[in-house]
Amino acid sequence: MTNISKVNKVSRKDQILQALARMLETSPGARITTAALAKEVGVSEAALYRHFPSKARMFEGLIKFIEDTLFQRISRILKEESDAELRCKKILTLLLTFSAKNPGMTRLLTGDALAGETERLRERIAQFFSRLEAQLKQVLREAQIREGMKPSISAAALANLLLASCEGRLIQFVRSEFQESPLENWELQWHFLSSHLLTPYSTDTNPVTASAG
Repeated sequence: MTNISKVNKVSRKDQILQALARMLETSPGARITTAALAKEVGVSEAALYRHFPSKARMFEGLIKFIEDTLFQRISRILKEESDAELRCKKILTLLLTFSAKNPGMTRLLTGDALAGETERLRERIAQFFSRLEAQLKQVLREAQIREGMKPSISAAALANLLLASCEGRLIQFVRSEFQESPLENWELQWHFLSSHLLTPYSTDTNPVTASAG
């Protein structure tokens, strides 16, 4: 797990989260126990619980890291780019790149590591993707105002399609035990997806009237 804190100043909490992310990556498909995690960190289980009251809170710490990292960068993308197509591409590429660099946390995003865990963790992941989809939908809707373009299908349906294509890549990454990169062939696939992403918007709603005179 990267960038949670500097190596020389890492807190015990961060050590625990880093160890958990590492175990998720090195043990694909395996359920992480607090006993195994304590051994990985080099402390007792009791020491783990002094920093986190439950394993669910440890997972929530990783999920918060995912949320903060991605949505901060998405905010930067929206400030730096005005073109809707480029915005969508960069947001989706960000998700795939983060996944490729953080295989263990991709198991959280796909729900693979949450089997048997508390329902609120799955709900939080669902909320993460709902928020991401809403952001894509907003970008597509704003294209009409900013660029005089409109989504080729409804903004809601198109945002869902774009996100679903990326979620599928994350699932394939986990299913292959991290052998199939989520970025493989992405540029080609994005070219295909974006070829009819937006179309020019026209205020002419009646073709007879528009051609009269």
